[in-house]
Amino acid sequence: MKQDHAAHAAVRKILDQAKASGRDSLTAPEARGVCEAYGIVIPKEGVAKTAEEGAALAASIGFPVVMKIVSPQILHKTEAGGVIVGVKSADAAREAFSTITANARKYDPKADIHGVQVQQMLTGGQEVIIGAVTDPAFGKLVAFGLGGVLVEVLKDITFRLAPATNEEALSMLDGIAAAEILRGVRGAKPVDRAALSGMIERVSALVADFPEISEMDLNPVFATDKGATAADVRIVLDFKPAPARPRPQHDQVVAAMNRIMKPKAVAVIGASAENGKIGNSVMKNLINGGYQGAIYPIHPSAEEIMGKKAYKSVKDVPADIDVAVFAIPAKFVAQALKEVGEKKIAGAILIPSGFAETGNVAGQQELVEIGQKYGVRLMGPNIYGFYYTPSNLCATFCTAYDVKGKAALSSQSGGIGMAIIGFSRSAKMGVSAIVGLGNKSDIDEDDLLAFFEQDDNTQIIAQHLEDLKDGRAFAEVAKRVSKKKPVVVLKAGRTSMGARAASSHTGALAGNDKIYEDVFKQSGVIRARTLRDLLEFARGIPVLPTPKGNNVVIITGAGGSGVLLSDACVDNGLSLMSMPPDLDAAFRKFIPPFGAAGNPVDITGGEPPSTYQNTVRLGLSDPRIHALILGYWHTIITPPMVFAKLMVEVVEEMKAKGIEKPVVASLAGDVEVEQAAEYLYQHGIPAYAYSTEIPVAVLGAKYKWARGAGLIPPN
Repeated sequence: MKQDHAAHAAVRKILDQAKASGRDSLTAPEARGVCEAYGIVIPKEGVAKTAEEGAALAASIGFPVVMKIVSPQILHKTEAGGVIVGVKSADAAREAFSTITANARKYDPKADIHGVQVQQMLTGGQEVIIGAVTDPAFGKLVAFGLGGVLVEVLKDITFRLAPATNEEALSMLDGIAAAEILRGVRGAKPVDRAALSGMIERVSALVADFPEISEMDLNPVFATDKGATAADVRIVLDFKPAPARPRPQHDQVVAAMNRIMKPKAVAVIGASAENGKIGNSVMKNLINGGYQGAIYPIHPSAEEIMGKKAYKSVKDVPADIDVAVFAIPAKFVAQALKEVGEKKIAGAILIPSGFAETGNVAGQQELVEIGQKYGVRLMGPNIYGFYYTPSNLCATFCTAYDVKGKAALSSQSGGIGMAIIGFSRSAKMGVSAIVGLGNKSDIDEDDLLAFFEQDDNTQIIAQHLEDLKDGRAFAEVAKRVSKKKPVVVLKAGRTSMGARAASSHTGALAGNDKIYEDVFKQSGVIRARTLRDLLEFARGIPVLPTPKGNNVVIITGAGGSGVLLSDACVDNGLSLMSMPPDLDAAFRKFIPPFGAAGNPVDITGGEPPSTYQNTVRLGLSDPRIHALILGYWHTIITPPMVFAKLMVEVVEEMKAKGIEKPVVASLAGDVEVEQAAEYLYQHGIPAYAYSTEIPVAVLGAKYKWARGAGLIPPN
């Protein structure tokens, strides 16, 4: 929502006056001027300098009125006793003026009192809060929540990156737990959604246009069926914002990342022939992993290492080099990095620790400055390196990895990286890449997203992170990439930060994790809550076909499993299909009289393999059903492997007819179900022994991506 030149100029004049006065907030009349310029509806009001002016102004506006202190030093007017509501007469207005000014002088004797604001008192409607904050990672965000106790105590508030589109503003009205109240309950009329979303959109445009507005509150906003009016406005300023993180152009990022991830030549700085050295492990992995490009060991004195001619410096290598892997102590890295820059090498893989993670911030900043000077992209420091399996590239000291596939994973933590490698190997999950990011001095998650977006060897991207250095850059790239490929993120530290110190209600409510949650959702990112979820989503989402609709049906041999699977569907945003009568009758033909059709379809535990076969075939063949969840119970009449092979046969049979739907399975029983689950997974049916939660979570993640990418309608 772009504003015209006059609106922009009006706000600029007000902000410049505040800056010239050395203030970090606007007075109420100034805030009113800002709102008027941007079309934010506010009540009739004025400022009185004396009690008599207050009485006259109140009479002209019409009783009842609200009266508030106007002082640049008193932001929290209520705490200062600077607000009186429900003033109903001229005499009451005079008395309120005297009381408010006396309270203000007592609260802050040095406060500069400009007068008392007299404002039309709004009644009726639903109180909401609309605001904006500046987040260290994401920059400008707009916020929305219900007013009163719901927002203060329950923190029922939602955020979007600013500027927000009208569609995003409308989604905020449905993005709070109490959204139903806005639609009208117990006879109340629904609020004017267009008016509310329009106000959200205008606030988001305002803070995006003027970076010096660090926080903003419209609280309360009275929303009725006929419009929305901001009863109180608070605007906090910061004329010295933090400098923006450097952001290379997209084509520059992709060009550099292609050289780094798909190098024709690799140098190992600190290569060693001695077992137990990191430089030795890196060399072994490059050679034994099957990398076919040139490998140049860099060592101060060796003639050759592991059959490769060694060089004292990368500058001595008589050929181009794309990437250099550092395996030397931290104190030697800066000088070697300068030589890498002079050699015009695209990327430096900084394995050494001993930088910001140990308090050596200056040492890490020196590396960043060298990298920026020479145009070298830095991965790390303090990392295990990376794998890119299509090139058989193991640029790491970890064990070589050779199970190729379409999942790209990254981690900020080395320990989590080890877990990713171990799980991937154990589960035989094919990967295209595993990348360590460590301290993220330069290359971070959005650089990886830009590379994997155009990488034909990658179908899904799964990332573990503890923070985002540039959350806005990540969100912009993720929003684009997630339309093409699923992006799964495990954000660590969900509960550690809580609310931040702030000068506004909105700022105080801006818990770090809530912002991550909402921006991920806005960007189409699938959020994993646990490490296991991250790994299972990375493994399972590419296996499942994309559903064509939201109708999910559970077919189970155990009533207890059916209940748990149903609960898991609710938890994961899946829609259990209401069974049409004709389809209900069709299922009943295959199950015993004491079984249960409906949804879940409970075929009971004593049924032969043909019952599973017939009911699943029906579920796959009926076009009204879009996905199946199978709940198997170990029985003698249908042993685990019999069940598994039969399910694969039915799925393959329907696939041959052009019918593909996502199918997941939960297996309950003795240890034999483990083999059956593995067999099912190997044949395209994500299956889990002893869990009703994981298979449904994987299916739910596939649905979240499909909805976010616009492939199926919202649930």
